Amino acid sequence: MDHLVYPLPPTSRWWSRETTAIVTGANKGIGFEVVKKLLELGLTVVLTARNAKNGSLAADSLRRAGFQNVQFYCLDVSEPSSIAAFVSWFRHNFGVLDILVNNAAVSFNVVGDNSIREPETIIKTNFYGAKLLTEALLPLFRRSVSASRILNISSRLGSLNKLRNPSVRQTLESEELTNEQIDATVIQFLEDVSNGTWEKQGWPENWSDYAVSKMALNAYSRVLARRYNGKKLSVNCFCPGFTRTSMTGGQGTHTAEDVAATIATLVLLPPEKLTSGKFFMFLEQKKIISRL
Repeated sequence: MDHLVYPLPPTSRWWSRETTAIVTGANKGIGFEVVKKLLELGLTVVLTARNAKNGSLAADSLRRAGFQNVQFYCLDVSEPSSIAAFVSWFRHNFGVLDILVNNAAVSFNVVGDNSIREPETIIKTNFYGAKLLTEALLPLFRRSVSASRILNISSRLGSLNKLRNPSVRQTLESEELTNEQIDATVIQFLEDVSNGTWEKQGWPENWSDYAVSKMALNAYSRVLARRYNGKKLSVNCFCPGFTRTSMTGGQGTHTAEDVAATIATLVLLPPEKLTSGKFFMFLEQKKIISRL
């Protein structure tokens, strides 16, 4: 792994008020703090959330704090019709996109309990939601000299070393991996869960459904990065670590504000430092570990 240390906030400013970012799942927690940080740095940000009331209140609170370059749109990434409506609205109101932070995610896991609850919902939101939204927005990315950026908020639980099934791991490690193979892997997991054989089949032991959803997201990110290699679109993943949010019940080793500052750094890197197809992990003391 490479140890990369970046200044927070970024010091090489290539963006402006016309630079537009979308952050999903942003009415609270990490997503909200990312929106706030990007607004502080002078970008225009679209805050999305599946709950219309909570999302609107979040955007209003930012406007009251003096940030006028924020707009809210109700988006449920688990519903294709909601994605279609949002993309149509965005195209009409903005036309071009520079940055996408796929932050929206769900988990029904409890610390110390590795039972599986609602795996279809988790996969549909955490993997397919991010994938479908990204694919729908791809034609709108500006891809200028500074390059557009996609950052998928993931988890180290989705690391391939969590897989105990050598066949699945070999498939996902392949440099020739395809989206069809990723989909087939996810379908196989859901079938094994339905049959009660997921443990015997070597899927991740801890928070298996959440882990597989992030594993699939990581794999898709690699495939997309390869697809757009050299085409002024950067695609990376980022693990925020054990952050104090509602998903962790307020437990964690660091705050959402700390994570948001790091995310802002990653999506605003100077073009000459921009990478693609990487998985970044948050560490304390403003360090970011990256690996392929």
